[in-house]
Amino acid sequence: LIKMADHRRDTESIGIIGGGLVGALQAVYMAERGYEVHLYESRSDMRKTGQAAGRSINLALSFRGIQALRRVNIDEEAMKIAIPMHGRMIHPQGKPNYVIPYGTKGEAINSIDRRKLNEMLLTVAENQPNVTLHFEHKLTRIDFDQMELTFSNPQSSEGVTVKHEFIFGCDGSYSTVRRQVMRVSRLNYQQEYIDHGYKELTMPATETGEYAMKPNYLHIWAKEEFMMIALPNKDCSFTVTLFMPYRIFRSIETEEDVLQFFRQNFPDSIPKIGEELLVQDFFKNPTGSMISVKCTPHHLEGKCLLLGDAAHAMVPFYGQGMNCGFEDCLVFSELMDQFGGDCSKAAQEYSLKRVQDAHAICDLALYNYYEMRSHVNHPWFLLKKKIDNFFHFVMPRTFIPLYTMVAFTRLSYNQTVKWNAWQNRLVSRGLTFLGISTVALAAICLYKIWPKWLKIPHYSIRLIIEKL
Repeated sequence: LIKMADHRRDTESIGIIGGGLVGALQAVYMAERGYEVHLYESRSDMRKTGQAAGRSINLALSFRGIQALRRVNIDEEAMKIAIPMHGRMIHPQGKPNYVIPYGTKGEAINSIDRRKLNEMLLTVAENQPNVTLHFEHKLTRIDFDQMELTFSNPQSSEGVTVKHEFIFGCDGSYSTVRRQVMRVSRLNYQQEYIDHGYKELTMPATETGEYAMKPNYLHIWAKEEFMMIALPNKDCSFTVTLFMPYRIFRSIETEEDVLQFFRQNFPDSIPKIGEELLVQDFFKNPTGSMISVKCTPHHLEGKCLLLGDAAHAMVPFYGQGMNCGFEDCLVFSELMDQFGGDCSKAAQEYSLKRVQDAHAICDLALYNYYEMRSHVNHPWFLLKKKIDNFFHFVMPRTFIPLYTMVAFTRLSYNQTVKWNAWQNRLVSRGLTFLGISTVALAAICLYKIWPKWLKIPHYSIRLIIEKL
């Protein structure tokens, strides 16, 4: 790992709650600064028990996440277990498949296994001499006055109490750290469940050990009210995820219901998945829920900072949950550089800077679900994509498509939304001008040419125009 520059440290002992992706990466970041880091995870060590951490939707690693990993020189290791996806492969029923590229210059996002990435980050963190991992430590209470944290632990009937000078809450959507902060501060909190759930299925490799579909794409079956996606895995399988309203999930009760539903909506997927495996996965795998969380501020003065889903859980439709969480670590590190290693000042500035970004990407993630499940099949959506790409080709530094800004730059999410609104106004005005110009040209042709052909006096045309 690349050692960061030495910084003045007011805080020597750091407690990080949550051993998921963001918590493990933040442990690496803080260890590189020389802090004594203790990482607490409520579950057992997934590397030893085979227990998956949290939901298992495949992840899409893109530019923001890669940059955060690169800061501590572990991006190359992560990319070894990733598969590039250069665009969306749309599967319209009864029509040929077609591709919507992610960018105009061969850009790609990367399909990566959540668990393998999490295991890698835990190992990197554990290899730091000043990091200690504590598994099966479930946080129950924080006394912020004394900076004491109490955990339940199977090896201790009385629990475990520790002290740290600063705490990072990286414990996910249902964060205990966030709840503890809410007990002692005026933290505004908002959560929203969407009325759609998800179910994970598997598309295995073919009998010859090859991919059943082209691997370098995110495959989408869009059905207006629901959709199915498939992301490639290194073993030549695909992780297939079905998103749809709970009421439709509840209406499917028998094996024949499952097969009939797929015959009607995703017929080309059945031979690739296999009827037996399809039915088995559908009833064996749980139907997961999706939640969006917003809160402000993200910090408790001089004591605690929320990162990742603990601060901004989002639905998974922009592929930015992990990338945003990783970028949280990078943004905080940059602010630590700015404030000379002062955690308190960096956390305060981070909260001021990051809240609007977090809210913006939560909203964009929800919007992208509507786009993915319905708009991708509409001609006007494809036309707008072509118009956006044309403007981007003509003005590459001025006009950047929304998805490109989100997935392939580090422009702040909030600024991305504002920039995209300006671009939409530009396109609307351009199209309006084009429309007016077309009508004006037609009127001139009508005035100059048609009268000669139809032997109508010019003044008659003028009278007609004046009447209109």
